[in-house]
Amino acid sequence: MNLSRPVTLLAFLGLVLSPWSDDAAAQEFTFKLHTLVPPISSPVQKFLKPWGEKVEKASNGRIKVEIYPSMQLGGRPEQLVDQVRDGVVDIVWSVPGYTPGRFVQTEVFELPFVHTNTHATNMALQDFADRHGDEYRDFKVLLLHVHAGAAFHTIKPIRKVDDIKGMKLRTPSRVGGWFLEALGAVPVGAPVSQIPELLSKKVVDGVTIPFEIAWALKTHEMVDYHMELDDPQYPLPVTSVFLFAMNKDSYAKLPADLKKVIDDLSGRHIASWAADIWNEIDKPGRDAARASGEIVALPPAEVAKMRKLSEKPVHDRWVAEVKGRDLDGNRLLAEARALIAKYSK
Repeated sequence: MNLSRPVTLLAFLGLVLSPWSDDAAAQEFTFKLHTLVPPISSPVQKFLKPWGEKVEKASNGRIKVEIYPSMQLGGRPEQLVDQVRDGVVDIVWSVPGYTPGRFVQTEVFELPFVHTNTHATNMALQDFADRHGDEYRDFKVLLLHVHAGAAFHTIKPIRKVDDIKGMKLRTPSRVGGWFLEALGAVPVGAPVSQIPELLSKKVVDGVTIPFEIAWALKTHEMVDYHMELDDPQYPLPVTSVFLFAMNKDSYAKLPADLKKVIDDLSGRHIASWAADIWNEIDKPGRDAARASGEIVALPPAEVAKMRKLSEKPVHDRWVAEVKGRDLDGNRLLAEARALIAKYSK
């Protein structure tokens, strides 16, 4: 039996196919994900790590995501957005509000008494970003989302709005600072990583953060009181927008099928999932706060007073601020509220 022809054909096919096969096998990408929160924190354990595992599984192992929490790759939390823009790292999870005045359009969701619930606001943010995403043009945005809302965690109780006057309170953003100023407090801007030091050194009288981060930072061990609102629509007065973003060049170098893996695990595809996570991770923090101290529900009459003092003044201040950037703040505010209402039905 003459096998020379089949052998020759197989050898030829090997020469033709082997470069393609080697190239396909070489399509392996390891991305560095940098963030500010500690490795034990719920955002890392419940969101970032599972997201990386989803990407690795969907890509059949061709993409690996390495997570570096607690700013392990250097820099300060406010530098994360520049790190991912400049390609120092591939992916970040951060707070746009740490760079005041840079991402002004999505600040609208951080204004007092705009955010209602995590699902509605997350989905509203996806629509809003589709229309007004130009301020994030330097990034491949994986997700814009919010947490459940910021409670007041303080060394003395807040049982009425007047109790807030004169308090030095940590806030993550300039809009959060305006809200506190409207209530008579002294805002202290700082990333969450500085909270333990601020409290232990008595630089502040309290902080505004969600229960889940309070638990991760052991804030409940440093304060005795935690204040939320007795209001079904606005259980917490403000929230923060988070940016989960990828370097544009890191994304661009992916082949089309792996770009689809990232796209299918981005934006509105994961916004509801993220909302579920943030609602769930708030519960252990709330339980820890209740076990070690007192959760105060600001009564409806005081909530109304808080709204009167802060809502319109802070909204008007923001509208005036963005007008200087040729933005119609009133239109953006109305749009954000309409989108939240749409997804609240």
